[in-house]
Amino acid sequence: MNHGQPHTVGLYQPAPSEKATAVARAVGGVRPMDATPQRQCRNTKGQKTAPARSHAANGFLKSVFLPKLEKNQTLQDSKETAKTERDFYTSLSQLSEHYHIAPMPTQQYGYPYNVALALWEVGEQLKHRITDFDNLCLLQDKGNTFLLCEERYNTGSTLYYIPVAPLYHMLRDPKRKASAHLLLSVCTYLYHIADIPYYRQGNSYLYWMYEMMTDWIEQDEQSEETAANRRELEQAALIGDCMEKKMYNPENLNVFENRLRNFKPRDAFDRDCLTIAREGFALYQTCPNERVYRNIPKGDYYGEGYEDNEVILMDKYVSFIADTKGWLYERLSDFVNNEFNEYGEIEEPAICKSFDGKPIAQGNLDFENRLFTLMDNLCGLLYNYEP
Repeated sequence: MNHGQPHTVGLYQPAPSEKATAVARAVGGVRPMDATPQRQCRNTKGQKTAPARSHAANGFLKSVFLPKLEKNQTLQDSKETAKTERDFYTSLSQLSEHYHIAPMPTQQYGYPYNVALALWEVGEQLKHRITDFDNLCLLQDKGNTFLLCEERYNTGSTLYYIPVAPLYHMLRDPKRKASAHLLLSVCTYLYHIADIPYYRQGNSYLYWMYEMMTDWIEQDEQSEETAANRRELEQAALIGDCMEKKMYNPENLNVFENRLRNFKPRDAFDRDCLTIAREGFALYQTCPNERVYRNIPKGDYYGEGYEDNEVILMDKYVSFIADTKGWLYERLSDFVNNEFNEYGEIEEPAICKSFDGKPIAQGNLDFENRLFTLMDNLCGLLYNYEP
């Protein structure tokens, strides 16, 4: 949400979330990046961070600084200060009603300690109540002061690359053909509905990566190793084109429910396929029109860095890929990680809710939580498939 050039007069930043380690896998297409770029709260031009960590809160609660302020009266009351406090507590009331929380009384501490203490205490409540809570900002815009809460899905600096080669081989395995059809319906949903990029599409990031690696191979000296690498690239293209034709067929969605109903698992791998297929079908039923990009912030959210291509866009780390094993993937993932290390931001699903007296955005990140979990599980299953 654009509020011109807001000026931050206070900022709560939570401790780093542990969810990243839960999402990232050590194997398969879901691969952690080498470095985790640092995020900022919206456009940080002109913003400052207030030291509202837990040790500062302990100081407030022990009344180390507040008595000095009350005794010396170093801050003078003014109309501007009174309006800022009034706006803040009005905004806080709106936020509390929206998230169903009860902030502790802080008015008695005096400005600005009351505001800083309230920001910390409310931030702690939101951190434990909201799964995707990221930060809480106090903004000033056109003379008005209000709170802005950001909910963000933390992708954990992870590459969500879904390999299609294992599924290609599963479809040709008589023992796995039925389970492969289940996963094909899941992939068709991801391809058609969720709009996950495909590496054989000319406008995708991985298409350019494969083309670049093909050029490198053509320039290498001829050898047995070079010939083997060229064959791997050719196979990636052939399998990719074949599987895209299958995923493009919407009949995989029409028969999705029947495939689930008629499937009889024979072993643990089949049961895992069934679990993932049920997750995919449930998401397809409840969110039939939602895309992976639906809550991607644009433009002024990232500030000047967005225009300067300093942000890792989602279509660079979420995609179908040929395979997540072998020489080709190792070379590709190394190059991707090296490139991403040069960026400072990651484009992730996020919702900003402004508590400025206007109607509050009612969106959430439930779909993103389910979608990324589905892709995570699918990547791990396909990686572990052995023909």
